[in-house]
Amino acid sequence: MANKAGSDRKDMEQEQPQVSLSPEGETFPLPGPAEYEAENRRLADLVAAQRELGREIVVVMGVGFVGAVMAAVVADSVGPDGQPGKFVIGMQRPSTRSYWKIPYLNRGTAPVKAEDPEVDVTIERCVIDKKTLTATFSYEALTHADVVVVDVQCDYSKEALADVVNGTVEMAALEDSLGIIGQKVPAGCLVLIETTVPPGTTEYVAHPIMKKAFEKRGIDGEPLLAHSFERVMPGREYVRSIRDFWRVCSGINRESRDKVEKFLSEVLNVAEYPLTVLDRPMESETTKIVENSFRASILAFMDEWSTFAENNGVDIVKVIDAIRMRPTHSNLIFPGPGIGGYCLPKDGGLGVWAYHHLMGFQQPLFKMTPMAIDINDGRALHAAGLVRDALRNMGTLVPNSRIVVLGAAYREDVGDTRYSGSELVVRRLAEMGAELAVHDPYVLKWWEFAKQGEYPATSAGRARFFRNQEGLKDLEVSQDLAAALKGADAVVLCVRHAEYMGLDPDWVVEACGGPVAVVDCFALLDDQGIRRYLELGCEVKGLGRGHIKRIKEELKAEQAG
Repeated sequence: MANKAGSDRKDMEQEQPQVSLSPEGETFPLPGPAEYEAENRRLADLVAAQRELGREIVVVMGVGFVGAVMAAVVADSVGPDGQPGKFVIGMQRPSTRSYWKIPYLNRGTAPVKAEDPEVDVTIERCVIDKKTLTATFSYEALTHADVVVVDVQCDYSKEALADVVNGTVEMAALEDSLGIIGQKVPAGCLVLIETTVPPGTTEYVAHPIMKKAFEKRGIDGEPLLAHSFERVMPGREYVRSIRDFWRVCSGINRESRDKVEKFLSEVLNVAEYPLTVLDRPMESETTKIVENSFRASILAFMDEWSTFAENNGVDIVKVIDAIRMRPTHSNLIFPGPGIGGYCLPKDGGLGVWAYHHLMGFQQPLFKMTPMAIDINDGRALHAAGLVRDALRNMGTLVPNSRIVVLGAAYREDVGDTRYSGSELVVRRLAEMGAELAVHDPYVLKWWEFAKQGEYPATSAGRARFFRNQEGLKDLEVSQDLAAALKGADAVVLCVRHAEYMGLDPDWVVEACGGPVAVVDCFALLDDQGIRRYLELGCEVKGLGRGHIKRIKEELKAEQAG
């Protein structure tokens, strides 16, 4: 009977419809066969109507942080006559993780959250008013496409933290998508890879996949493949970073180059931000990797000087500001609590991997690029160490403390948590036994913790680098700052969100219920704020803020006098 009961339970679980859960907690059942039939009819009718209006059909595969806004920018574009020339279908695979984005888009709601109000306004305008944007879960959308823009993730999985060389590019999702594209698209369709990929991907991976798919379909011609990486910056100028910014592009042959140049010129502001057209896709792909590796290297360089400043009574923020007055050095930036975002923590690794695994070179070549990523990986762990030291100075230990982390996103005023430094701060503090709370005005659900066994990919999650992580699956992100701070023993300022920049120390200490350890990971506090926290009996530490000790000594001298 016990076995039968267990079997019945299993059958009932299998019969339960799968659902996709939005960050706000809304559930959407995944589509079944009947829904596919209806969706395919809907798409055919929409496309027929749009063809009559003379519009090109553009399918954007992947409607995440890049794809959703790219789809809106294309859908919002107009021709010389001031009328829309493109109809956009945002396509998302109907997984439990991502399907919710489709109904969101189809009711004019942005599936990404950011400070830029233009994101919500543009998506709503294109879906509801202009009717130039829709979303679908059906790959049949590809059969209607004149242009396909590929925004499918290409993750990099490290074997160990701070060891980028021993890693693997997660190519399966991109390869699968390219295979489906090759099976579905018309022969003359332009396929534009916008994803950041290992150099050589378009020529070594995408072209063979699509060429073989074309041959199986009896298509003799070459697939029209191009690459043009995005430089999107989620934040206050989210939309402008796609529409009004310089682009690099290339195609696999002359026809592809001409088509991608024409397409981008019709949807982006190339009059003010001219295109750079390179000879081959590998050059375009390499441009993105070198660009981001350079940025990561500057941040890694500043990490060691930040530590130098901490150990020698120097405020690295004042040093950087002084250097930036010189125009040739204006690109120096403060590293913060680790280097986050989807690009800088991994893109150099894509180049190293490609050199060995796509081109087949075995001799060691790269030194600075992987070293920079490894250094940046370790910075968040140093931030957690400052929390430990500040609590010790307050007479307690991490396992006995309630620690509140302010900021989950990787940068200010966005809801993007991918590879955020805050994640590693939380993971290390959890490993040390802390009770943790998190506040972020832009992050409703921190998926890296809620689904840490599968996010951002099965083998790319960072929980595996730490012990004591199971409890973090239940970690909630609060939008109520006062409630989050209540009872805190330590407050960790991790992100320069606008909400945190002007926090009144007196209010923070009152909200916490008394003096706390304050750790400034991203130079949010000026000297006046540091001094006030110290006056209130708090312990204050900061990455690169070695001068805090001097402020503390000056305050003691004043109080003694």
